[in-house]
Amino acid sequence: MKKKVVIIGAGPAGLTAANELLKDGSDEYDVVILEETQAIGGISQTVRYNGNRMDIGGHRFFSKSEEIMDWWSDLMPIQGEPSFDDKTLGREKPLAEDGPDPEDTDKVMLVRDRVSRIYYRKHFFDYPVTMSASTIKNMGFATTMSAGFSYMKSAMVKKSEDSLENFYINRFGKKLYSMFFEGYTEKLWGRHPREISADWGSQRVKGLSIRAVLKDMMSKSFGGKKKNKEVETSLIEQFWYPKYGPGQLWELAADRAQERGAQLLKGYAVKEIVCQDGQITGVVCDTEDGRKTVEGDIFISSMPVKDLVCGMTGDVPPQEIYDIADGLPYRDFVTVGLLVNKLNLKNETKIKTLGNIVPDCWIYVQETNVKLGRIQIFNNWSPYMVKDPVHTVWIGLEYFCAEGDDFWNMTDEECIQLAAAELESMGVIKAEDILDSHREKVKKAYPAYFDTYSEMDRLIEYLDGYENLYCVGRNGQHRYNNMDHSMLTAIRAADAIKSGTADKHSIWNVNTEKSYHESKSNG
Repeated sequence: MKKKVVIIGAGPAGLTAANELLKDGSDEYDVVILEETQAIGGISQTVRYNGNRMDIGGHRFFSKSEEIMDWWSDLMPIQGEPSFDDKTLGREKPLAEDGPDPEDTDKVMLVRDRVSRIYYRKHFFDYPVTMSASTIKNMGFATTMSAGFSYMKSAMVKKSEDSLENFYINRFGKKLYSMFFEGYTEKLWGRHPREISADWGSQRVKGLSIRAVLKDMMSKSFGGKKKNKEVETSLIEQFWYPKYGPGQLWELAADRAQERGAQLLKGYAVKEIVCQDGQITGVVCDTEDGRKTVEGDIFISSMPVKDLVCGMTGDVPPQEIYDIADGLPYRDFVTVGLLVNKLNLKNETKIKTLGNIVPDCWIYVQETNVKLGRIQIFNNWSPYMVKDPVHTVWIGLEYFCAEGDDFWNMTDEECIQLAAAELESMGVIKAEDILDSHREKVKKAYPAYFDTYSEMDRLIEYLDGYENLYCVGRNGQHRYNNMDHSMLTAIRAADAIKSGTADKHSIWNVNTEKSYHESKSNG
């Protein structure tokens, strides 16, 4: 008899789990995917607007796991001919033998150059920070010397890593921390780094430091470039990217899951999780046709842990467990898309671009006098994201906020006006060059590492007590996973379900082991 598997969420984790359960043509499972919205991909979706496309948050397709790289390329083959901008500009890229031509087909993964820099005091700095000639020039001699002595002090006297602040100081020194991490981190999380667990740094920049940066620079100077999978994730120089953004890949993944027999129900918002005798028996969803209960034998959840636990009915959680879940913090996200005639930023790099715009995918905004956190330049992610990539520039302005705060509650017009004014004050654009605009709001985009997060282990222990419940993905585990990590949690969950094992450690351990970050992995 088939087991009914209910998957909550059609993001990377949920769609990966569905495909993994059904990929062998097995008829053991009846898979149902419940998606709250009408979109596919979660925060990895791609928004279409007036012929242009927005990537929510920016997603580089790169992993140290061959399993994940193979998963992606199986769904979308790597380009075998130059993309429009590379062909126009004469830029060379590694091409796959017999791979598709992105000018002739849409189902293709592009090879893109990773260029991300910091914008600070109207100067560009490398990201991650390097001690290059341009960095020294922009910082000035005195500041550079101060940063050097500060780093040497941090190398000799290590602080206890009981906060994100100390985590960064140990790796970069107090001077560089105060310049390039302190203000931006507080902007991102709405909390000072001293209030945030060092776990966040371990998840996002493990292995990255001035020492790692210098080592990488030396290896390039004397030993040539390393292969992508042998360097720190933050130091990779090329990555894959779907022709029409990450949402394109996840829409294909959803199609494949349905072809294999999965049922995808959009507009199903899970509000209650029915629990009985240590098992999940069903979920109650709000739909356009009223409340509906979906029963199942096995449940894979990528919904926020807070909503999962606080929505449990029947055998309700003990009060202390409920309080931990209810206190888990999140950071919400707003992207403002602006279509402009041109940018006022001069391309002083040696990288050729269409319209000679700056070559960055992301620009990290360190200025503390603006709320803006990052700028995406979609032309540089993929020229196919922009209706007219030769004559216009399509940018995404990323803001971090809290659902219900003053910024979140702004009207579209107010938010767009603020964004435009901030860019103009920074010298990035002129308001009269704006041709079009759009705003997108995303709830619970970033699980945060403060408040009751310190008691997350107790919550994990409680959730693991439900034998037929598997928590996967960024929000499903309340862990700031990259997309590949979220996929790996889903693959491990599918493996556990198929093998019948009750041990869920392999699912929770993804993105926690140091070896995963610092060496090539086949898993």
